Amino acid sequence: MVKLELDQVVMRRMKEDDIEVVKALIKEGSEGTENRLILHILTRPLCLFILAVLSSILRCLVHSFILALAIPVFLLIVFLKITMPRSTGVLGSSRPYWDYVGSSYRGTQDETLQNPYCRISGKTPVMKRPRRRISPKEKDKEVTTEKITPEREQTAGQVWLAECDFDIIGCIFRENESRAGIRRICRVVTGCWYRREGLGRLLVQSLEQRERETGAHRVYAHVPFPSKVGEVFFRKLGYQLLGEGTNNEDDEERNLEAPERGFLGYPLTKVFYKDL
Repeated sequence: MVKLELDQVVMRRMKEDDIEVVKALIKEGSEGTENRLILHILTRPLCLFILAVLSSILRCLVHSFILALAIPVFLLIVFLKITMPRSTGVLGSSRPYWDYVGSSYRGTQDETLQNPYCRISGKTPVMKRPRRRISPKEKDKEVTTEKITPEREQTAGQVWLAECDFDIIGCIFRENESRAGIRRICRVVTGCWYRREGLGRLLVQSLEQRERETGAHRVYAHVPFPSKVGEVFFRKLGYQLLGEGTNNEDDEERNLEAPERGFLGYPLTKVFYKDL
């Protein structure tokens, strides 16, 4: 655990040459998410019933109780790993996670989020060192072969980075504005050495302040279903689970803001919301 001075954190838009660093940060933050989601689905009653039926059928064919039990489970795990939606934050392919939100590094890259701790302490955070100029030869070598399609451009969201002492220590993903006044947070990640230091709270609250100033009145956050830590985190920030209310507005929003669903229609994410 590293003691973090929150007033020295700079929050800026992700740039193209930050991709590999952020990719590693997201992979670290998503570690274990896929396995927890698979275990969640395997332990649902309907899924257990289907596995029991298949095992009973195989028991007559393979004449082995262990094989009859293991084969259906193994095949279902492989199927879930292949078909698990990328929007749950699971990595495992060559594409970066923000393929879900489009080419997020494109756009105005000099934007920053306001850090409220700077106003309290009166200090000015140290900005990142100027980047080394890349020669034309090096630039040709670094050109990506990935094709940016118009669909990805259209669905481009925003990735904001938290930077301190010239290191990227956290990030937050915000989807594109598909509905007027509505924003959606689909991922918040902090480096393992900077957790429980208030960095995640700083990222979320700073982004909320910016969205409030741009006219947003509600923010949604999608959290992987078995993530108790994520659920507690957003509840402490004033978010509510969608569907806990009983008014007609919540019923309408539940139809518009549906959680991700996987095998047999079981939900893979929980949807939280906060009115700004």
